[in-house]
Amino acid sequence: METVTFGVLGPVTAGRDGVPLALKGPRHRAVLARLVLARRRVVPVSRLVADLWEVPPPRALGAVRTFVGDLRRALEPDRPPRAPARLLVTEGPGYALRPAADAVDAWRFEEAVEAAGRLPAAQAPGRLAVALGQWRGPAYAEFAEEEWTRGERARLTELRLRAVERRAELLVELDRPAEAVPDLDAHLIEHPWREEAWRLLALALYRTGRQADALAVLRRARARLAGELGIDPGPRLRRLEAAVLAQDPALDPPAEPAQAAARLWTAATEAYDRTVAAGSGARLETAVGLLRHLAVTGGGGLEAARQHRPAAVAAAEETGDPELTARVIGAYDVPANWTRSDDPEAARRLVEAAERTLAALPGTPAADPARCRLLATIALESRGVRTPRGPEAARRAEEIARRLDDPALLAFALNGTYMQSCTTAGMSGRRDAIGAELVALASRHGLVTHEVLGRLVRVQARAAVADFTGADEHAAAADRLAVRHERPLVAVFTAWYRALRRAARGAPYEEAEAGYRAAADLLEGAGMPGLERGLLPLALLGLRLSRGLPPRVDRHADWGPYRPWAEPFALLAEGDRAGAGEALGRLPVPPPDLLQEALWCAEAALALALEDRAALRRAHDALLPASGELAGAGSGVLTFGPVDAWLTAAGRVLGGP
Repeated sequence: METVTFGVLGPVTAGRDGVPLALKGPRHRAVLARLVLARRRVVPVSRLVADLWEVPPPRALGAVRTFVGDLRRALEPDRPPRAPARLLVTEGPGYALRPAADAVDAWRFEEAVEAAGRLPAAQAPGRLAVALGQWRGPAYAEFAEEEWTRGERARLTELRLRAVERRAELLVELDRPAEAVPDLDAHLIEHPWREEAWRLLALALYRTGRQADALAVLRRARARLAGELGIDPGPRLRRLEAAVLAQDPALDPPAEPAQAAARLWTAATEAYDRTVAAGSGARLETAVGLLRHLAVTGGGGLEAARQHRPAAVAAAEETGDPELTARVIGAYDVPANWTRSDDPEAARRLVEAAERTLAALPGTPAADPARCRLLATIALESRGVRTPRGPEAARRAEEIARRLDDPALLAFALNGTYMQSCTTAGMSGRRDAIGAELVALASRHGLVTHEVLGRLVRVQARAAVADFTGADEHAAAADRLAVRHERPLVAVFTAWYRALRRAARGAPYEEAEAGYRAAADLLEGAGMPGLERGLLPLALLGLRLSRGLPPRVDRHADWGPYRPWAEPFALLAEGDRAGAGEALGRLPVPPPDLLQEALWCAEAALALALEDRAALRRAHDALLPASGELAGAGSGVLTFGPVDAWLTAAGRVLGGP
C-alpha cells in the first residue's frame, strides 16, 4: 500500500513513497497546509475562504472545491470514480485531512521530542538530533505572513528551540560539552534573545577549558540583551558570570565519581593484563562476566555482548576442557523476558555448543551446577522454537536447581522455564506463578536483575487477565529497580505495557495509536531486533481489529517475522480474495512465544473474512485454552481484544461454542 506523507517544517510538501507530488499553485498548497494545521479536524469551507483571501472573489466557494478536487487527484490518483475519498474527506460543512499518525513531519517531530524526554540521558541527545533533522526551514515557510499559521508556527518554533537547548543541556551534563558548542553558536545567531542558550554556551566553553571564551560569550549576551531588548541579563546568567570569574568548582562537570571509576578501571585492566596470562581460562571467564554486565546496559552494550559471546564459547571449546566451557557458557545468565530470539542462528549455535559440552561433562554430582546452567541455557536459547528439547531442558534444569538449593541457579533455571511456557495458548497463569516465585526468590537473595525479570513477567501475566491494577504495581516496581540499578531497557517494556493498557481500556483510537508509536520510538537503538521487528505494525493491526475497524496493512512497513500474517490482509484490501485465500492456506503455525494468541486472532480474522471454515476451526481450537484472557496481552505489549469475542465470532460460523 502506498504511503502519502506531508511536510510543513519548511515549505509545504506532499509525497508518495518518497516521491514529491505536484500540488499545482500556491492556493492548493495553502488549502493543504490549512488542513494539516487542523490536525484531522474538519475545516469549514467558509473558514478556508476567509483564510485564503482577504477579499474573497465572487466564485470563491467553487474555487475551493476545485482546489480540493485537484488535491484529491494528486493524493489518491488510483481512487475509482465516485468512490469516497479516504485521505482528504468531505465531512459536514467542510473538509478534513486524515493522514496516518506518522505521516506529517511536524507530528513526528513532536512525538520524537516527547519520546526523548522518556529516554535515559545518554540516549536522548541522539533522539533529539534525529527529531531536529526533520526541519527544512521555518514551519509553513511560504505562509509565514498568514494570520492562520501564526499560532502554530510560534508553537512549533518554540518547541524546536527548546529541543535544541535541551539537547545542548544534556550534552553538557554528560560531560560532552565540545559537541554542544557548534549548535549553540548557530542557534544564537538566529535567536540572540535566548538567555538559556547563552548560559549553556558559556558553560560548555568553560567545561572545555575555554574560560576566556566563556566570559566573552557572557559579555556578548549582556550587550545584545541590553542593546536590542533594553534589559539586563537574568539571575542565572549573572550567577554564571560570577562563578566563571571565581573559577567556582561547582562549575566543573559533576562526574568526579565517574572519572575516579574510569581511573580505577584503567589501573585494574592494566594490572590484569600484566598478571593474567593471555589465552588463559581465567581470561575467558572474566570476558564472559564483562559481557554479562554489558548486556543489561541495553543498546550498543546488548548488541556487543550478543556479537562477542559466540567467540568466547568457541574459544572455550578449543581448549578441550568441558568444565571450563560449561562455566563460560553458563556464566551468561542474563535475564530474558521476550520469547523470540534476537539472533536465531547464533542461538542455534549456542544450543549446539551447550549440547556438546553437556555430553562431555563427567557424570558426577560435582558437575551438577554446570549441568544445570547448560540445561537452562538450552531452554533459554531454544525460545520460540517448537521442539520437545526446550521444555525438557527447562524441566531438568529446574529439578537440579531445586535439589541443590542454590538461589542464583534456581533463578537462572526459572528463566528457562518461563521461556518454555508458551507451548500452547492460555498459559499466563503458569507464567504468573513463575514471576511470583522469581520476585520472592530474588528479593530475598539480592538478585536484582532477576527481580526485575519477575516483575516484568508478572506485568505480562496480569495484563493477560486484564488485571491492570496488579500489572501497574509490578511495572512501577520494575521502573524503580531500573532507575536505582541502571537498567535502561526496563523502560522500553513498561512503556509498551502502558500503551497496551491504554488500548485495552478503550482510549480513543488516535490516542491509542500514538501510545504505540511512542513506545516504538524507545526501541530505536535498544539492541532488541527480536522484539522490535514487526511489533508496531502488528500492534496497530490488533488495535484496528479489536475495535471492529477494517484492517490497514502497509506492505512497506517492517513486518519482520509477522509478514506472512500481513500479506493476506493486504491482498484482501486490493480485492484479490483468491490470492488472500492462498496466502491464508500457507500460514505457518504461530511460534510458541508470547504473541501466538495475537497471530491466531489475525488468522481468525482472515478466516472469517474469507469464509474459510478449516482455518477458522484451527484458530478457534488453538485459542480455546486462552478463553477469558485478552488476546496477546500476555506479551505485555499489545492486544487483539478479548479471546472470547473471537471464539464467539468463530462459533457463530462453525455452529458450536
